[in-house]
Formats: sequence, structure tokens, C-alpha cells
Amino acid sequence: MALKTFVKISTVNNLSDARYCAGMYVNLMGFNLEEGNKDYMAPEKYQELTDWLSGLEYVGEFEASHPDTILETSKSYKGLSYLQVNEEALLQMLVNTSFKLILKQEIQSLGQLEDLKTKAHTYQENNVLLLLESANLEFNEDVSDLVKDIAKKCDVLLGFGLEADTVENVVNETAVKGIALKGGDEIKPGLKDFDELADILEALEEED
Repeated sequence: MALKTFVKISTVNNLSDARYCAGMYVNLMGFNLEEGNKDYMAPEKYQELTDWLSGLEYVGEFEASHPDTILETSKSYKGLSYLQVNEEALLQMLVNTSFKLILKQEIQSLGQLEDLKTKAHTYQENNVLLLLESANLEFNEDVSDLVKDIAKKCDVLLGFGLEADTVENVVNETAVKGIALKGGDEIKPGLKDFDELADILEALEEED
């Protein structure tokens, strides 16, 4: 059974959750590959976990590493399709590699979304997926309208303002490519445990 929209899930750190998400046909599964990060996934554990999975693509997630370090580290993780970074400046140094790219942006204000709207066409030109997350911004009508404007110009993954009873409407209204959720020990802001993440995925299941 498929999902009604494209879904990325990150920081899954155990096999049962990973297999559940794969069984729900999520599209992307991300792992933090920065040693020292609390969500770090060692190459051996990554291999052990992904050996049980099929039917989805894997994302190497980085927060502060230099592109040379990112590319060297990625050699130890078999099967990575995407690299995710938080700094726009790093994209230029990674855009001509064999990896597809995700730019994660932590949204603090409407002004930041306005700024991203002006840059969105360059992300599309370079086949960059734009991931929007926020720990404190209310997903109101103004935010929704700006996300919709950005999604007209590039592919957007929405990582906040998501609840099981409204997620389908939010996706349809904003016309984003899909959504992004966090698994493992750190569920995204507003999700208390993995059960709530499961509720969102189940709300997006295609009916038989």
C-alpha cells in the first residue's frame, strides 16, 4: 500500500522503527553521519540496519562538515543516494557529485521564508530539495501561503505544522512535494513519541 505523498524520515536509530517506515513505503530514510553528533549512525550499524530494508533511498545527513569531509565520509556508507546539508554555501561544492542534494533550513520567521522564495528557482535549477523545519513558528495562513509560493518554484519537503488529522489538507493546500518527519529518540517538535509519527503515516495511506 502506497502513501499519498512523498515522505522523508530521518534519525531512525533502531531496526523495528526502520522496518516499520520501510513497510509504510516512505521514500527517503536519513541518517546523521557526523561523528560526535548525538544522532550519529556508525557505518557498521548503518550497514546492519539497511541490510534489512528495501524499496527506499538513503540520505546522509550533515550539519557542519566541510564538503571534502562529507564526500570522504560518504564512501563508508553503501547505497547513499542523497546528501543533506544545512548551509547553502556548501551546495555549490556538492552539486556536481553523484549525489542528489537536500538543503535543510530551520525557519525562524516569515522574513526567512520570503528570502527563500527569492532563491527557490536556483534550487530547482540545481535539483536541490528544500527541507523546511521549524521548532517555534506557528503554521498559520501566512506561513502556508509563503510555503505554497516557494513550492511553485522548487521541490519542498515540509517538516513542521504536521498533524495526523490535517496533514493531507496541508500537503494539498501548499502543493509541496512531500513531508519530512523525524524518528528515533528525537521526534519532531509536537510529536511526543513514535506512535504519533505512525499516526501521520497511517493518515497518508492510500485506500485499497
